[in-house]
Amino acid sequence: LYTVRPEEQSVELFLGRYHSVGNPGLNFAPWPFVTAEVLPVTREENINIGTSNGRSGDTGLMLTTDENIVDLDFQVVWNIKDPAQFLFNLRDPSETIRAVSESAMREIIAASQLAPILNRDRGLIADNAQALIQETLDSYDAGVNIVRLNLDKADPPAEVIDSFREVQAAEQEADRLRRQADAYANRVLAGARGEAAQILEEAEAYRAQVVNEAEGDASRFLAVLTEYRNAPDVTRKRLYLETMESVLGDVDKIILDDAVSGNGGGQGVVPYLPLNELRRGADTSTATQ
Repeated sequence: LYTVRPEEQSVELFLGRYHSVGNPGLNFAPWPFVTAEVLPVTREENINIGTSNGRSGDTGLMLTTDENIVDLDFQVVWNIKDPAQFLFNLRDPSETIRAVSESAMREIIAASQLAPILNRDRGLIADNAQALIQETLDSYDAGVNIVRLNLDKADPPAEVIDSFREVQAAEQEADRLRRQADAYANRVLAGARGEAAQILEEAEAYRAQVVNEAEGDASRFLAVLTEYRNAPDVTRKRLYLETMESVLGDVDKIILDDAVSGNGGGQGVVPYLPLNELRRGADTSTATQ
């Protein structure tokens, strides 16, 4: 007679071969033909892998896909899923789980780059490693369930950690300068775009002004042409007077009337008399009064 507690399962062997699984509670095994192995199936076991877990060697040093080395410490937590498979298919369950776990982690790290491993992808790497370890052990019919995988540490090797931190600081400084350059480029680009838009608007306004003036001049010319065709003499004289007014309007001039100066056409005027100066003096006196 033997007892199986709720957190345990038993495997009964008939003449050394697997026979059945015992139920929780009191069980009967007629010895020596039937023997029983009682296993704690709900108890969680831990396997620690890494350079800081008291084991010799470099089990925690792994190579990344960008040819860097990362120092990992992780813990695999497992329990028994199938007692019969666990008893008969694994000679040394702990070492088998350790070897499979280390191999799976190396495979995942070899496909990853160093920077994400150290920063944002640690949880994802732990999940992928747990799934790969479980898949491999299931292919062995190991009867083992991987409860969780704890990735405790992911650092560069101790020999190069100072240099690595300097590289990280340089990368952060480069990223800061790159952001500053992008901000300056965006500011200058926005200013250039605004200036270009202003120039285009001014050019468009000038174009519209020139077109409107040309259309106005053409309209006036057509109107004058119509009037000229209706009354050529009057229109010709009016054009002459308007032209002379525009030409002589701002000119400082003196007009001599032949009727006053005599028939000589101005011969009664002293040739060297400074008429312009006299006129300016008269204008000044009038303004003063």
